[in-house]
Amino acid sequence: MELGYRRVNLVWFKRDLRCVDHEPLARASAGPVLPLYVIEPEYWLLADTSERQYRFLLDSLRDLAEQLARRGQPLWVCVGDAVSVIQDLVERFDVDAVFSHEETGNGWTFARDRRVGAMLRGRAVAWHQYRQHGIVRGLGQRVNWASQWEALMAAAQWPVADLRGPGAGLFQLPDDLPMSERTPCRVQRGGSAAGTRALDSFLAERGRDYTRAMSSPLSAGRACSRLSPHLALGTLSLRATVTRLRSTDADDASWARSYRSLDKRLHWHCHFMQKLESEPRMEFEPIHRGFIDLKTEPADPVTLQRWIDGETGWPFVDACMRSLAATGWMNFRMRAMIVAINAYHLWQPWQGAAQRLAQRFVDYEPGIHYSQIQMQSGTTGINVNRMYNPIKQSRDQDPDGDFIRRWVPELAGYNSSWIHEPWKAPANLQRAGGARIGEHYPEPIADPVQSARVARDKMRDYIRTHDLDAEARRVLAAHGSRMKQPRPRSSPRTSTAAQNALDFGD
Repeated sequence: MELGYRRVNLVWFKRDLRCVDHEPLARASAGPVLPLYVIEPEYWLLADTSERQYRFLLDSLRDLAEQLARRGQPLWVCVGDAVSVIQDLVERFDVDAVFSHEETGNGWTFARDRRVGAMLRGRAVAWHQYRQHGIVRGLGQRVNWASQWEALMAAAQWPVADLRGPGAGLFQLPDDLPMSERTPCRVQRGGSAAGTRALDSFLAERGRDYTRAMSSPLSAGRACSRLSPHLALGTLSLRATVTRLRSTDADDASWARSYRSLDKRLHWHCHFMQKLESEPRMEFEPIHRGFIDLKTEPADPVTLQRWIDGETGWPFVDACMRSLAATGWMNFRMRAMIVAINAYHLWQPWQGAAQRLAQRFVDYEPGIHYSQIQMQSGTTGINVNRMYNPIKQSRDQDPDGDFIRRWVPELAGYNSSWIHEPWKAPANLQRAGGARIGEHYPEPIADPVQSARVARDKMRDYIRTHDLDAEARRVLAAHGSRMKQPRPRSSPRTSTAAQNALDFGD
């Protein structure tokens, strides 16, 4: 029931589903507030969205609704096109202005924001957008970027105000929304309360061995912060998280290392998002234009499907992909490995893999996602191209094969001597292990050593026969980290050769 307020400030929540340290909400609360979230059916049909992300969103919306109701004004949730929904509210109420955070999303959300902006301008309604991360809109080069990030993190948080507004309105949370991808998943709990619990448990208990345990999928699920989906959807404030981390006393050297390591990764969170904000085309084409012709053939659908389904015949790779399908999360080292496997060993274009992985990640953050996909696929021109050896990773990160046995149960009867390369086991040992290769578990999609050798030669030939220097300098100026200034080199050719070196030791 509406309470008589006809003149309101409309706060459009997007990827900022919280009340704590929320500048648009704080500023808008000077007058009556109508808090709005729009569930956009077209968005959930995109090739980089999925039901698992939607489930996390629904948790977060319910949590946000409770937070806002306690402060005096319930959340409105409408289903439809954002332009139409906001236009209807502008016409229904005397909207003073629209308040929101800036969003660094995929190309679809960028186009939607432009349409919303055009509609509001046509109705002479101001739209105030504010930063919530260390991303600088309209940035040309990275000079002083790190210092401005630190200044933003050190600034005072925005207070949580009591609210007044038109009261309860639409609150639509459809369970049966059409989705582009519906692989079943045990989704991590969404919402600010769940995010705070994850941060609390990391700082007090789980994070002690963070730096040691983050690399192996056996230990990373518990030792890592698990804050990524909360930061992606904004149920936690990045600044509040950094402040909390930096104000927590470390009891010993292990805790100190863990806190420093997480602090660094929170900085990199914005560093990578800035890349997409500054150059949105990286969602679709190589950030280094010299690599546009590296792979001209389309992705092989059979190869891509075997990779995403965990049916490559490389047990550790398959275990990682199946674990991701079931949980919606994977530790960073394994993310880097599976992307590199697709790009190098399988020699597939990164674009198809980027979309399929985006669907699987509950913590899908477009700015980080596309930056990292390109870095691990060798198309940035300014990073070392690292090719992970899937067998070495298997033996290093899962030496006894426990992770493989959990997620590739076909191989549960194999001992640690054969489980990493079961195709090499003699026929009698395959029978004893309960899985004959090619019958119960796939033949390897390729020989991992030979496919790596072919990929290495292709990359080296391409780099040697293309003039990549000028574009590499442009990419470095626009996107390179300024935390440490690169040492000058004797010539551009030397610089490019160094930046495009291939690392096959992993």
